[in-house]
Amino acid sequence: MEMTVQGKQIDVGSALREHVTGKLEDIDQKYFNHATTATVTFSREGHGSAMFKVNISFNVSKNIAVVTEAVENDPYVAFDTASEKAAKRLRRYKRKLRDHHGRTVKTPESELMKARAYTLSQEALEAPEQNNGEEEPADPTIIAEIQTHIEKMSVSEAVMRMELADQNALMFRNAGNDRLNMVYLRKDGNIGWIEPDDQ
Repeated sequence: MEMTVQGKQIDVGSALREHVTGKLEDIDQKYFNHATTATVTFSREGHGSAMFKVNISFNVSKNIAVVTEAVENDPYVAFDTASEKAAKRLRRYKRKLRDHHGRTVKTPESELMKARAYTLSQEALEAPEQNNGEEEPADPTIIAEIQTHIEKMSVSEAVMRMELADQNALMFRNAGNDRLNMVYLRKDGNIGWIEPDDQ
């Protein structure tokens, strides 16, 4: 597994780097033993804060990523908390991940749908413009744009991938009917599933 341990405006010493490497290799061997890459990033939470934030992102196969993060007052504790979250998710989906790896089939390009993902500036969404003393909502500013593929999969696999990647929503092509569907995390903690109407 190719591993990158880095710090944003923080020095990651060799002891912390060894701790991270050892723990992630243990998780990899315990759950799937075929992760391709892992990136761990340490940073300070806020300006002048004594809190450390760690983000762990590793790919367990071509299209499946596990993403976790934690904020603690010690970088070791923050990493251990984030890595335990990753291990918990992997325990939950261990059988499905092993099945997925065992039956990995090259998805033909015809089964993938190209799409663009947009990230909108939060400041643009929150700060209304002043116009003659009246507040008007500002048009959102697009600050990032990437191309991605929308894969064909079952609803349960879409839920698994959304939870592993720590996302709030995931769009996919439903393997049952070949139409665009979306799963998302509801405010009550349950998973919602949107399927378009036939009309």
